[in-house]
Amino acid sequence: MKIRTLGRHAREGVKNLGRNGWMTFASISAVMITLLILGVFLILALNVNHVAKTIENQVEIRVFLDVLADKPAVDQVEAEIRKLPQVNTITFISKEEGLKQFKESLGEKAYLFEGLENENPLPDSFVVKTKLPQDTSTVAKQIEKIQYVSGVNYGAGTVEKLFTATATIRNVGIVFIVGLSFTAMFLIANTIKLTIVARRREIEIMKLVGATNWFIRWPFFVEGLLMGIIGALVPIILLGAGYFYLLDAMQTNITLALFKLLPLFPLVYQVALALLAIGAFIGIWGSLVSVRRFLRV
Repeated sequence: MKIRTLGRHAREGVKNLGRNGWMTFASISAVMITLLILGVFLILALNVNHVAKTIENQVEIRVFLDVLADKPAVDQVEAEIRKLPQVNTITFISKEEGLKQFKESLGEKAYLFEGLENENPLPDSFVVKTKLPQDTSTVAKQIEKIQYVSGVNYGAGTVEKLFTATATIRNVGIVFIVGLSFTAMFLIANTIKLTIVARRREIEIMKLVGATNWFIRWPFFVEGLLMGIIGALVPIILLGAGYFYLLDAMQTNITLALFKLLPLFPLVYQVALALLAIGAFIGIWGSLVSVRRFLRV
């Protein structure tokens, strides 16, 4: 296609937006409202996934060694743990460091355990984290079998329930977003279809005077693309501003500050790109599908 012809189609598509004022306004409004709802749930799903991932990454295995284990025994246990392919990090905590951390966790009541430094009852230990949080229970069971390991603590039972809950939340979020996306596609496409139906006489006349199918389609292609993009811009601005104020409100509220949401950037860029892509696709798809039925003259 020649550049001049392509420019003509682009100009015609832009003009059509103004010629069909109310129908264009209705189509763009449908795009705006639907993508705004979709954007809200998309941000919600991303943050729920972020919180779930943060909780999963806090899961760790506490490995307690035999009280009588000497330095060579501790090194042997560490070497055995490092051999496990699922292990990501391993941190040694001496009995002295363990007692210090325990007393710090008690706060003002730490004085009750003063004097235990000389007869420290705590064993040496390791803190192990896996590459995938879901491998925690498997790795813990393997570590239990290692010589000089007296016990393993990883929240057995609770951890499995946690992973089941987070997986369920993720799956429900994905299904909901996909379902809402398809609903948005058909809702917006039907609105755009009404715009095309109102101009069926124009299409039929162009077809009768010899215009090719693609010559007719291109202006509608441009028109649908512009409606989709324009319809996505307002939701992007509203969602960006709303999320900014939400983060600001959470920082000033002590209760809400406990929930760490995703930062404004790059979240806004990701959501903006997704909404622009969905808006453009739906606009083009809705226009081309609607025009096709009137090309059979």
